[in-house]
Amino acid sequence: DTSDFDICNLLALAVLAVACSNEGGDDGAGPSEPTAPVEQLGTGDGAMDEADWQARTEDYLRFATATGQLEPGAPLSVMAHAEQARRDPDFEWDRDRVTVAALQPIFDKLESFADTSDFDICNLLALRLGYPDDLATEVREEIDTQLLAFKYWQDEPTPDRIPVDDHYYWTENHQVIFLADEYIAGQTFPDERFTNSGMTGEEHMDHARRLLDHWIGLRARFGFSEWFSNVYATEDIKGLMLLVEFAEDRSLATRAAMVVDLVLAELAAHLQAGSFGATHGRSYMKDKSTALDEDTFNTAKMLFDDTAEPYQGVDDAMFLSRARRYRLPEAIRRLAVTEEVGVDRSHMGIPLDPDVEITDDPERPDGLGFTSSDEDKMAWFGAGALTAWQVLPSTLEHINGFDLWESEVYAEFGDLRSIAESLPVPQLQGLARSLSAQLGLILLPEVHTETWRSPEAMLSSAQDLRPGLRSQQVHAWQATLDANAEVFTTHPANPPREGEEWEDGDGYWTGTASMPRTAQHGQAAIHLYAPQYEVADAPPLDAFGYEPETHAFFPQEHFDEVVERDGWTIGRKGDGYVALWSWRPTTWREHDPDVVPTGRLEGTFDLVAEGGADNVWIVEMGRAADQDFDAFVASVTASGPEVTSRAGVLPDQPAADFAATKAGFDVRWQSPSEGLLQFAWTGPLTVDGEEVDLHPEARWDSPWTAAAWESGRYRVEVDGATLDLDFGADGAGESRRLTRR
Repeated sequence: DTSDFDICNLLALAVLAVACSNEGGDDGAGPSEPTAPVEQLGTGDGAMDEADWQARTEDYLRFATATGQLEPGAPLSVMAHAEQARRDPDFEWDRDRVTVAALQPIFDKLESFADTSDFDICNLLALRLGYPDDLATEVREEIDTQLLAFKYWQDEPTPDRIPVDDHYYWTENHQVIFLADEYIAGQTFPDERFTNSGMTGEEHMDHARRLLDHWIGLRARFGFSEWFSNVYATEDIKGLMLLVEFAEDRSLATRAAMVVDLVLAELAAHLQAGSFGATHGRSYMKDKSTALDEDTFNTAKMLFDDTAEPYQGVDDAMFLSRARRYRLPEAIRRLAVTEEVGVDRSHMGIPLDPDVEITDDPERPDGLGFTSSDEDKMAWFGAGALTAWQVLPSTLEHINGFDLWESEVYAEFGDLRSIAESLPVPQLQGLARSLSAQLGLILLPEVHTETWRSPEAMLSSAQDLRPGLRSQQVHAWQATLDANAEVFTTHPANPPREGEEWEDGDGYWTGTASMPRTAQHGQAAIHLYAPQYEVADAPPLDAFGYEPETHAFFPQEHFDEVVERDGWTIGRKGDGYVALWSWRPTTWREHDPDVVPTGRLEGTFDLVAEGGADNVWIVEMGRAADQDFDAFVASVTASGPEVTSRAGVLPDQPAADFAATKAGFDVRWQSPSEGLLQFAWTGPLTVDGEEVDLHPEARWDSPWTAAAWESGRYRVEVDGATLDLDFGADGAGESRRLTRR
């Protein structure tokens, strides 16, 4: 996902060239000192202190421009050096190294229509518009050529020389980047005719603006389908910041800034010692195994400085570090670093049930439909609902209409193509419904999350989400003590794969073959695993296999103490504690780093519960402010959880058949912190006999944040600082107000 980044940078450079110079020659004006925001987006005086903002961003820029750091073929690196030179007249760097030849690998990628080209365009726009005087004439001209030749949306022509368009236009983060690229490119060249589309820049602006308004409206109403993603949140920020910084339309720039606020507020509310340690709609093992490899790490460190760990690289944090218009609301900064203990409950995603009875014309109360319009496809494709029976007709029309069966993303489903082309659509819808447990693996539906956070530890879960069903990239829950001391469980889709690095598609750690039925209450949670689909022997369903085990990531080397007692594995890191219990007996699996990926880890980290894909895992959090570690261990192990398999399976015996595996459990657990928790495969969670709602309606509900579902109005209030966002659902227009005291 790098090409659209470059395009974005190019656009940014172009805009600045038009706005800030007459010729943009090689000998342009010298560096200038940074100033306060050139234009405040919103009202009030509640932005982060300007001196602190400058200090934070300059700290990142010093890291990004350390001696020998310049990568002349990487737009973000070039931006960092150009920005540092603008701020520091004594800073010297070799602009002449930034040549067409240095950037040629990016240009080649753009011309091949490879995935993530929209990211490259975004980066190139920001570079072209933000720092025109730092680029040679021939570099600017080549960037302009690429901007005019780029394919910004699926329905534009594909050149004859390109056999297959491998761009991903439809995921939530790609949508906003493609459209931001298109809008700013069109604004930069309003009267030019773009060579691929044949449209003028003004026509591109009109097209992108309509769909950007729709995308922003979906986020205002429903939040993010890719909730709390420690991979894609920074991509959202990048596309939005291109609009914030370069859109001449103040309303659009303000609305984009408001969505940046939403992303950063949710990051701040789920930050623990540098780790975005929440449940995630989309994540990979690279990002889950340590916060240092999260794509959000540098952004979080720069804005909130809540970890002593050093910066890890030059990345999308550049878009915020060089901001002229955007400033972080002080309320969000305080949210990230508050030491108040509390629980955050969030509700996100567009409601959709792929298992309801099939009807000829499904209707919705929220105004969304299931047509083939761009607006409807943006909603459902962005939520990964391509195989839901309601969406399937437009999915098939889209794939066939744009000849996507040969594209990289669909080629692996070749076995399904013959089925899709041989059966009538109603029959395909019935098949999709009957196989939704497997085929819905990329679905990102409505989700309710609970996160308990203290200064020492954090626990975050997706409540009762698609239990027993396959999920390709969802991260169901996580306990976090610091950037490296993190614990979670999954049901592996495959055995460990050989290789040097974790692959995004490796289901041993990424995603889960079956989602647990999860219930968290405060600092305790119960996770029930019982796959609701059977492993098939023949294609195409044999692709949806899974291992007869569940396992936990528990990196012993990153804990100060680890105790194993009575089925519990209990760890301490500093003043934070985590205790994890498995119904099935566990053993530590060793991984040879010469054979399989182990990331940054050198010790033991894989706690495996063999014997069956059905299991119960229970987690309890603690902290030194409440009791010392020995007392925590004693309280957790004082009474064992009571677990009953609904099929009569014993913990040291495999289930007799699939019916027994899918039957589920009844659990009773006396949590030292939360009281008597009772939870089962069906039915509610009760705490001390009182039923607890796992699906509350509020969009945000915490001691620091509030938002009603679908209202488009959000409030953050922490220690006297406030942020109020109103996306203008009632037609009154958007409002962004920041205060502090």
